[in-house]
Amino acid sequence: MKLRAVVSMLKPLDVAKLVVQALDEKQGRDVSVLKVDELTVLADYFVICTATSTTHIKTLTDAIEKLLEENSEPVRRREGYRSGGWVLLDFGCVIVHLFLEDLREFYHLERLWGDAEEITI
Repeated sequence: MKLRAVVSMLKPLDVAKLVVQALDEKQGRDVSVLKVDELTVLADYFVICTATSTTHIKTLTDAIEKLLEENSEPVRRREGYRSGGWVLLDFGCVIVHLFLEDLREFYHLERLWGDAEEITI
């Protein structure tokens, strides 16, 4: 099996901006962008969003993947798409968390990553 190198053409902030754009177009709620580059090696930004239903989570997921793929930034890993209450999309420099409201409140990632700078896009 050949491994394919994934080279990002976009800057991390540009990836985050595209994610927020896709979420905005599909009415994602309570979008937060956390700058975590100085706190973890996992990513430069976390984007966190609330969806109204599992169908809405799938719609948001599909919109994000489509827009980023159109900009040569394919998703590297997707988790939770079939279970639906929390979907994680890993774009390398940006990790997107899509939650149903009760799960977002339960995991409260903004508190967990409380030292991160919240930025406005």
